[in-house]
Amino acid sequence: MSFPKAALLVVVAVVVGVLLLHAATSSPSHTGSGSTSATTTTTTAGHGTTTTTTTTIPPSKDVKVLVANGSPTTGAAGYFTSKVTSAGWGTLPATDASSSSISTSAVYYASGQQAAATAIAALLGLKPSAVQPLSTSVPVTGTTGADVVVVIGSDLSSQATTTTTG
Repeated sequence: MSFPKAALLVVVAVVVGVLLLHAATSSPSHTGSGSTSATTTTTTAGHGTTTTTTTTIPPSKDVKVLVANGSPTTGAAGYFTSKVTSAGWGTLPATDASSSSISTSAVYYASGQQAAATAIAALLGLKPSAVQPLSTSVPVTGTTGADVVVVIGSDLSSQATTTTTG
């Protein structure tokens, strides 16, 4: 391999590395209209090709979100229910989780609602790994009618600035 080709390959590798590092450390974007954008970056090894795809998931009143407080902070579920409602999502009345000692918040989705759950997780500042399928192991009773269930743990409850019940 000639020196110019090797140098070009190193430059491309550095640029791709910087782009991946930026994508991994930047927070999800949030537009003023309440839409949440999710960005996916794909890199083809050896070719230096980078493809970035941004998908905007608009909030929908048809998606029913149930927020449950799994922390000792009074009013956390009410606070986050208001936040989700303000962003344009449909909500059910705030409730409590079956435990008040959940440390890590999670977003659970019913069949076909993964994109909505991912958008809601981004709205709340949660990582995509916090999004999981809705199952009987969710620490909330009475999830019937909910498309997305948000369980507020101690990691988010400190953001609750109100004492609304829930």
